[in-house]
Amino acid sequence: MKLDFLKTRAAKAPLDPPAAPLQRKSVTGSVLAMAAASAGSAAVPRNGAALVRDGFAGNPIGFRSVKMIAEAAAALPLVVQDATCRYDCHPVAALLARPNPGQGRAELLEALYAQLLLTGNAYIEAVGGAEDARPLALHVLRSDRVTVIPGADGWPAAYEYAVSGRKRRFDMGGTAPALCHLKSFHPTDDHYGLAPLQAAAGSVAVHNAASRWSRALLDNAARPSGAIVYRSEDQHGTMPADLYDRLVDEITTNYMGARNAGRPMLLEGGLDWKPMGFSPSDMEFQKTKESAAREIALAFGVPPMLLGIPGDATYANYQEANRAFYRLTVLPLASRVVAQLGTFLARFGPDAVEVQVDLDKVPALSVEREAQWRRVAGAEFLTDDEKRQMLGFPPRADEGGT
Repeated sequence: MKLDFLKTRAAKAPLDPPAAPLQRKSVTGSVLAMAAASAGSAAVPRNGAALVRDGFAGNPIGFRSVKMIAEAAAALPLVVQDATCRYDCHPVAALLARPNPGQGRAELLEALYAQLLLTGNAYIEAVGGAEDARPLALHVLRSDRVTVIPGADGWPAAYEYAVSGRKRRFDMGGTAPALCHLKSFHPTDDHYGLAPLQAAAGSVAVHNAASRWSRALLDNAARPSGAIVYRSEDQHGTMPADLYDRLVDEITTNYMGARNAGRPMLLEGGLDWKPMGFSPSDMEFQKTKESAAREIALAFGVPPMLLGIPGDATYANYQEANRAFYRLTVLPLASRVVAQLGTFLARFGPDAVEVQVDLDKVPALSVEREAQWRRVAGAEFLTDDEKRQMLGFPPRADEGGT
């Protein structure tokens, strides 16, 4: 409990003018001040553990945003195909279905997308297999342990992975390097990507500061403190030093903290309790927190209503927000990642295949897919092969095939 004493124990001369009344800081100003202090520490190095700790492990909006995008993108159905047909059973499809003994496809891709969202970089290592043969396993490496080693021309010549005091080197020479680097666009860095979490670092600092303020308020009986006024018979009203120290110790021991919330206070003669309340302007810190939460969601591309942030959350709006989430955030990210992953895996085999998202099996796009199929099927001026191409299918093997 924060105490504002209206009288100090320092003795003043009788002719000294009365001290100016204490001014209470507004909660909004305090939150912004705390946020400014936190924002200074948010500018951590690339892939900094502090940024991940504050924005993901210590912030519910950042945590849920990353989880929603990573889980939705990892659950998208994938298809392996070449220029002529789709493959139901293909070595690349089998490898993606079981990339390593400890992870399935969903676990591997979720870790891959999460690393990309949190650090702007993601690294996949291809393990095992003979030369020019498909790898036996795929592993996602921690981005904060990987360092780019540029060559003389400025392009990455190798990557260095540090773990347990040892370093492994992945040379980029040859036709099939064992490491694939995926990164987000960064306008001022040639080798590393810019993470959405880095763009949202300032909003994360504001949101965390507001959460700490709310926690402190709850510990203080969910209301602001008041002031203990000391009244004495003399005109100065100076509290004796021993009485002052005893009062502070008693309040700290018996009346502060959540377990003492609402406990009545016993005041001796000469002491009076003046409670204080919040003004409407002081309560604006809640709006500041909601605004910061919206900015975090905006940086990740997640509609605020999907995260439970107050707003227009009707059922129709929720459906539209869910479709927008897939169309504007999940699908662009997943399409780019699986295309680069397919190109990486195609280097290890003789046949040129590509990996794509199977849009026909995404439940969130069922309404759009139904309308598209209806339009294409009704286009009589298109041949069957042209219709199949528009819908993402390869042409038929023969004219009479079905």
